[in-house]
Amino acid sequence: MTYKVLVADPLSEEGLYPLKEAENIEVINTPGMTEDELLEQVATADALLVRSQTEVTKEVIQAGKQLKIIGRAGVGVDNIDLTAATEHGIVVVNAPDGNINSAAEHTMAMLMSLSRKIPQAFHKLKNGEWDRKTHIGVEVKGKWLGIVGLGRIGNEVATRAKGQRMKIIAYDPFLTEEKAEALGVEKGTLDEVLERADFITIHTPLLKETRHLINKEAFEKMKEGVRIVNCARGGVLDEAALYDAITSGKVAGAALDVFEEEPATNNQLLTLDEVIATPHLGASTVEAQENVAVDVSEDVVRVLNGEIATNPVNVPSVREEVMRKLRPYIELVEKLGMFLARIHTEPVEEFNVYYNGELAKVDVAPLTRHALKGLLSCYLGDRANEVNADYLAKKTGIVVHELKTTTVKGFTNTVTVEIKSKDTTRSIVGTLFNGLGPRIVRIDNYTMDVVPEEYMLMIYHKDQPGVIGKVGSKLAQNNVNIATMQVGRSEVGGDAIMMLTIDKPTEEVNVEALLDFEDIYHAKTIHLK
Repeated sequence: MTYKVLVADPLSEEGLYPLKEAENIEVINTPGMTEDELLEQVATADALLVRSQTEVTKEVIQAGKQLKIIGRAGVGVDNIDLTAATEHGIVVVNAPDGNINSAAEHTMAMLMSLSRKIPQAFHKLKNGEWDRKTHIGVEVKGKWLGIVGLGRIGNEVATRAKGQRMKIIAYDPFLTEEKAEALGVEKGTLDEVLERADFITIHTPLLKETRHLINKEAFEKMKEGVRIVNCARGGVLDEAALYDAITSGKVAGAALDVFEEEPATNNQLLTLDEVIATPHLGASTVEAQENVAVDVSEDVVRVLNGEIATNPVNVPSVREEVMRKLRPYIELVEKLGMFLARIHTEPVEEFNVYYNGELAKVDVAPLTRHALKGLLSCYLGDRANEVNADYLAKKTGIVVHELKTTTVKGFTNTVTVEIKSKDTTRSIVGTLFNGLGPRIVRIDNYTMDVVPEEYMLMIYHKDQPGVIGKVGSKLAQNNVNIATMQVGRSEVGGDAIMMLTIDKPTEEVNVEALLDFEDIYHAKTIHLK
């Protein structure tokens, strides 16, 4: 049987080589089609390859009645309707690793250009000015490079920076002391990185938690004369705060490849001589474009030949009779994983999921992936999903265990999610109440009965009269309405935990104000979304 692969966007010819070499594949390379032309062509295609130009809408997917796989030659899949693809049983793949080297090299190029003021000097020379005094730079040898986000790209940057004889201090939620030692970098908290670095480079995804991670308060913690590089995502860096930090003299310069709004032709940062910039060129190399095309082409060949894709981004098929039993628990387990990620501050080394009761009689692997997705999504955003959760866990060094027993006390089924770090273990237990939906019934050693809502507040306190009233009064002053409240305690008069669901977004709650009371030890907002 011959399969038809439709290429709808311009892709590297070398990147299409795996498809052209396959004996059972016909490549139809027609980039630049109109919507009507795409709908006509996709009707007889077995696979569709795109970059960012073509919108793979629900209509396109419905028209592709023979489609088995959609490949995106790049990282993001915002232009593909994943829900529709999943509903139609179509595998969607991307190429998350193809541009790592290019992004790391671009970061180093920006860092070196920033340190030696190369773009500014070139610009003056092009305008006929031979100005050596203005463009005195600094050496990077012996300087501290702070890396915020030591994932795949951050790791590559660290390797190159060490070649320049820089000293590295890095912050990453998955970085352990052992990993740091193996990589030859120093592990630090975010504040330690900000306080000690001479150069800071950002390599984190843009999430709710990382938006404006580098903000006014962060700049205040930095050294005088620090230099900033951002080739990751616009929005992680607060551009207004950066502008003020540069004009005040706190920051000596910045090198930017990404911006909060693109194209950034009218960005006020571009009016500053201390800023150098490129128009989002991190992955714009011949090699990167070839690599991402090769990666998706190889996955297309695999899937069309009945094999498993390397980089899938949507849900694999599960027998319907199994899914009927598992589906009600998906929301619960994702929130359990997410809850632990919100309250845990150390690098996760082990992730365990325990199934008790009737659930132990079926294949619960899809639930384990969803629980892991809940955890990882707090660090990696949309990049983490139930398909690639296992792969991402392995890449970050997290060991995953799934354990089952039919024995259960008090409930038909319970799911316990547990995470372990070097010195800490945290756990949470959930179940479904008939007709009432998901419930959290235990947090660490405290028995509870809590609905895992979007906005929650967790308070550790001493079990004594008046604490609940103090919390209610303080939240009322902040115009925060309490929807539900549950208290769990270890013993009368001992330590206790208070869980509240609230109607106000967690970022608007003044948690620090609750610590004014001596009998409240710790308070934390939890956003389960």
